Amino acid sequence: MSINQILNSLDASWDRDDVLLKIKNGLDTDKIVNEFLANNKIQIKELNSLLRTEDIDLLNQVEQLSTCEYKLINKIKNLNSLENNENHQIINQKDVSTSNKFPSKRISSFMINWSNKFVVIALLAISAIALSKQAWA
Repeated sequence: MSINQILNSLDASWDRDDVLLKIKNGLDTDKIVNEFLANNKIQIKELNSLLRTEDIDLLNQVEQLSTCEYKLINKIKNLNSLENNENHQIINQKDVSTSNKFPSKRISSFMINWSNKFVVIALLAISAIALSKQAWA
């Protein structure tokens, strides 16, 4: 089996939607990874035997890229958390009584905040996938 066939097979096995669903259901990320490794043990061993020094260097670069994106996501999340906490404290001081009367206002502000974060995370994830696929091509 060629390295491209193995990578395509492993890529098909690592369905991001399924992984995200498992995370949402509370499954630990280490368990998800270990399950993937156990299910694809033969292909991963074959992949390791086919990897050259250049490929390992490329894997290290992709790992560094993922680490960089992880740090960026955390920085953005923390920045938004700080700003949101300051904004919520000001809003809560002004509108405590009105927020109790209109719970839909809380829901809409929650959705706006999370949808913005989701879009940023989705864009970063898409770019990571595209870069890693280009790296393997």
